[in-house]
Amino acid sequence: MLTYKPNATEVLSGLRLLYERKASDRIFATMQVPSPALDEFQAQYKEGYCDYPEPTARIAFWNKLLGERAVLEDDSIPSVYLSEFDQGLYGGLFDGEVQFMAHPENGWISSMVMPLLDDWGGFDKLRFDRNHPWFGRYTKQTKAFVEAAAGKFGISHFILIDSLNFVFELIGATQTYLSLDEHPEMVRRAVELAYELNVAVQDTFFELVPTLDGGTCSNMVQWIPGRIVSESVDPFHMTSVDYFEQWGREPIERIFAHFNGGVVHIHGNGRHLLEVVPTIKGLQAMFLADDMGFPLAFDVLAELQARTDDMPLVVQAEFDAFSEKLKRHELCGGVFYQVQGVPNVEAANRCMETVRAYRV
Repeated sequence: MLTYKPNATEVLSGLRLLYERKASDRIFATMQVPSPALDEFQAQYKEGYCDYPEPTARIAFWNKLLGERAVLEDDSIPSVYLSEFDQGLYGGLFDGEVQFMAHPENGWISSMVMPLLDDWGGFDKLRFDRNHPWFGRYTKQTKAFVEAAAGKFGISHFILIDSLNFVFELIGATQTYLSLDEHPEMVRRAVELAYELNVAVQDTFFELVPTLDGGTCSNMVQWIPGRIVSESVDPFHMTSVDYFEQWGREPIERIFAHFNGGVVHIHGNGRHLLEVVPTIKGLQAMFLADDMGFPLAFDVLAELQARTDDMPLVVQAEFDAFSEKLKRHELCGGVFYQVQGVPNVEAANRCMETVRAYRV
């Protein structure tokens, strides 16, 4: 099925069970081993701002990185994340100043954009145009990646920038929060424009990128059945649950309904949302991120899982800690573990033998 994943059929079968909530007694894992491709990237790029990279160079990087992982017998599905369009694409489509940043830890070159407007006075001039140069750049690069990936690896969905995330791009975070009370009608108009924009961007993605065995490759959850989008509730990490219910839920449920649902990630400072986010209609899985100042999700997973019902979860774990809990049979089921710091391929594959046999 995929040159860079000889056991893809078996892996996809297991992931299908996980995200259909039929594998609560099982565990799944991906193993992060040392990578010569990442070593080369880190020698070329230091963390910080950089220029827009040539797509051919990015394809060569991903080919090498994912090709290295073909010998791993874990539950990963090799796919490319179009990090160059991670956030900056959306603001760039309205002539925003797109900035790129290198991430040596994972090989990404991500994008963001400075706020487009000084105030709401310029909003009425905004128009989404599919003929914009940034939309052309997006479609051209996506097509190039699809051609390069054929038969070897997949293309991951990339983040939505809708709802308040898009308002952030228009006027910045501080003015966004103030506008919820001072200019609520303008926020509603911006959220409507964001829906139009995001549907166009993501519809185009699914028109250009073939599904893999009827599912979507994902940097968040590896692979998941259906045409699934990746949503961000980050703005509501800094608000009360009431603000999420008033401003966050409806836009998310609306765009999830346009596709076959979605996945979200929750940062450490957003864990007060853990009871409400799983009730979003169409939500298929959650990635629990780790952040400074908060307990590692892996260390308090049983507590967090009790708050999220039967929602499939993805968490990060260090190899030593994961291996110890695996040996003691203390891992929570129905979870995908992203295991970091694995010393080598041999250790990863030995560990995966136990992971595949593990039952809660």
